[in-house]
Amino acid sequence: MKGLWTPAWIVRHVVAVVLIAGFCGLGWWQFTRAAGGNALSWGYTFQWPVFAGFVAFLWVREVQHERRRRASVRDTAPAEPEATEAGPDTAQAAVVSVRRPVRVPVTPAAPDGGDDPDLAEYNHYLAWLAAHPGARPLDYPGPAHRN
Repeated sequence: MKGLWTPAWIVRHVVAVVLIAGFCGLGWWQFTRAAGGNALSWGYTFQWPVFAGFVAFLWVREVQHERRRRASVRDTAPAEPEATEAGPDTAQAAVVSVRRPVRVPVTPAAPDGGDDPDLAEYNHYLAWLAAHPGARPLDYPGPAHRN
């Protein structure tokens, strides 16, 4: 719970409370107008409390998300590194998280197009783009895309 009292979280708490109070106040104001005979205000009488409930929902969800995130970081953090014989300054203090690399299956090359020259040119263009990932389509040296 200590992590929810940082300056950034205090600002979030204050903003949430101010918005909820303001929306409820606007709902009460619309209710008094509706009771005075303004028929349009009946819709706003129910709209503003819905907005307040939405802010409360988001606030509670963000608090729960932060508490779960902090709990998962605390559970997965390794124990403090022990000082080696060379001294406490040589112990590594940073924890590095490494993810597995993404493996993309290699797809077989597209057919050359057979008798269709437009399809063959298009397949050549796609193969050239795949072979040059940093290139733009206008960099293609083929005859169909020259200026």
